[in-house]
Order: sequence, then C-alpha cells, then structure tokens
Amino acid sequence: MKDILIASFDLEVGGVERSLINLLDHFDYSNYQVDLMLYRHQGDFLPLLTNQVKLINEIPQYTTFRKSIKEIAKERHFLIAITRLLSKWNASLRGKLNNITEPGNIQMQLMWKYTLPFLPHIEKEYDVAISYLWPHDFVAKKVTAKKKIAWIHTDFSTIKTDIKIDREIWKRYDYIIAVSVACGEAFLEKHKELKEKVRVIENMTSPTLIRQLAQEQLDHPFMTDNRFKVLTVARLSHAKGIDLAIKALKKLKDKGYHDIAWYVVGYGGDEAKLKKLISSYGLESDFYLLGKQINPYPFMKTADLYAQPSRYEGKAVTVREAQILAKPVLITNYSTAISQVIPGINGFICDQSIEGIVTGIKRLYLNREQLNRLSKNCAASNYENRKELEKLYQLV
Repeated sequence: MKDILIASFDLEVGGVERSLINLLDHFDYSNYQVDLMLYRHQGDFLPLLTNQVKLINEIPQYTTFRKSIKEIAKERHFLIAITRLLSKWNASLRGKLNNITEPGNIQMQLMWKYTLPFLPHIEKEYDVAISYLWPHDFVAKKVTAKKKIAWIHTDFSTIKTDIKIDREIWKRYDYIIAVSVACGEAFLEKHKELKEKVRVIENMTSPTLIRQLAQEQLDHPFMTDNRFKVLTVARLSHAKGIDLAIKALKKLKDKGYHDIAWYVVGYGGDEAKLKKLISSYGLESDFYLLGKQINPYPFMKTADLYAQPSRYEGKAVTVREAQILAKPVLITNYSTAISQVIPGINGFICDQSIEGIVTGIKRLYLNREQLNRLSKNCAASNYENRKELEKLYQLV
C-alpha cells in the first residue's frame, strides 16, 4: 500500500475545495493510504471530509497563512509577521515598477519564499506528495517524497507571477496536473520548458450527489422570485467578473428588460466594493449577493440561466455542476472557456465584456425555445468522470 500526502490550505466553500472533496470521496483506499495536510482545519466543507483520510494535526506555523499580520503577531509568530510585512512591501514596490495593478499573486509567492525558513519540515516520508493548490512551496521544500505532483486550477497565462520564483518551485515536481487541456496549454504559454511534466486530469464530479443535494427544500426568496433568474456561484473577486455582471444588468434594465434578476452565491474580499457598485446603480432589488451557501445546488436547480462572467478560469467546477443540473449556461470567452462549453449544444460563450454579457443574456431571455434545447442537451449528457482518477493512479 502506497503512502500519499495531499496538501491544501483549508476546506472553505470554493470550487477547488469542492473538487478536492470529490477526489477524496472517490479514492481507492484499498491500495492507498492518504494523509491530508490542511494548513488550517477550518471551512464549511470540513464535515464532508471522508473518514478514510487521515487528517494531519494542525502545525501552528502553517496556520498563519490567510491570517492578518496583526493576528500572527498576537500569536507570537514574530518572524513570520515580519516576512509578511516584507512580502507586502516588496510586492507593492514591484507592482508600481512594473505597472501591475494586482500584485497579490507575487505577494503570495514572496510570502512563501520569505517564510519557508521558519516553517517545520514534515517528518514522515511519502511515496507520493500532492500539492493541490498554488503556491506549491510546501510540498516542494518541506516534504520528502519519492514522487511529487502539483495541481493547477487557474489560467496561468492571465495572472502576473514572478517567473523566476515559479520555476524554482516547478522544477521540484515530477508531474504538473492541469484540470483541462486549455488550462494546460495556457500554463505552457508561460512555462514551455515544462511540457514533458504536464498532464490533464479533470476535476472529479459526482452527478448523483449533486442531483440529490439539489432536492433540498429551501425557504428563501430566490425560490419564489418569478422573474427570469440568472445565477452565478463564485468567489467575490476581480477574477470572477462580478462587477461586469452588475454593469451588464444595469444596461439590461436601461434597455427595458425589467423582468431579470441576478443572484450571486459566494463570498470574498470584493464584497464591500460590489455592494457599493450595486447601490450606485440602484440595483438593490435586482442584483443580490447571497453570501456563502454550503449547498448551492437548490439555487442552481431553480435558476433560469447559469452565468459565469469570469475574467479567467482554469476550469470552473460550478459550470459543470450547473450542466449536471440541466441548466442552460452562459460563460464569457476566457481563454479556457471552450473546454467547458460546446456553443449552441450545452451553453453559449459570449464576448468577455459588459456588452458581450448583455447580448448573451438577451439572446437566451428572448429565445426560450433555445433555452429549453440547451437544458435538454445537458440533461441527456453523461457527466460521470471517475475514469479521471485512473490517470492519477498511473502517475503514482
């Protein structure tokens, strides 16, 4: 029996975390012993973790990630607090010098680089160690394993990172797993020299479980809203394009489409900014931020249209989940979009702009026959993909 370590941040509500839960649910525990390293034992998905996985005890130094500098100092991790300040200052300086509007990813890289000397090494040696969420420094430098695998869930061609720091980490991995062909190709645009290491394994989905969870009866105004309901399930961040959705709905209202409401399930750092934007457009009764929902599937099931207005994606788990629930799907033309939707068959891809989103929603709002056809095609499709795990077993 092989010993495998899988590492990630936590099990807060999110697409990556949901895909990890699905992966662990389907793992072959008769042949593999799986240890899970979560930097923090928190998140609404934690109770969903299968008891066949051994959850490694929290290590205080690793719990500092995603905490504020003030919290870290209060917990007396003074050296780590200093590294956080240095990474924040350095990333900000680099951002200004290179005209990078969002240096957050570079700050994350620097945070790991500066903090690593103060983080303990994992004593147990593994046959395989898997880093499930970028940055991948922990498994690269603090774990001993015969084979190391890193997962990529995002479109690396669209995010600003320090290439030199990245390559220092990537070279320590035997394989790099992309969640779609397009995601892998986007990664190789930036890291051509890693071509031989890249493999594609799609996010695990469980259609039976998703359909079962969608049956939950919710006492929520969304369920009784008789307007044309557009739904998005996403983190409230720049990458997910929720601001574009708000502006698109404003344009639709101005064009006379008053019978459309847009709901967003999710949480994140841009919440205050998005609420302010909603208010400035007078859309408080039309555009709703529903916050964190452990079970988003009853909302998906009841929606008229699922929309993903993202600026970039690796492969949005929620798009596939909406298709499993036979929902018509509209996504923006991010670089990996074609890996998720066959235009005119199980959804549509619109231009990645406010006007593009407006046109896409109008098209489906006005053509209910087309909307129904997309729904029937999704209902008739087989989205079971357990075979993806066989690809992983071949690597380990």
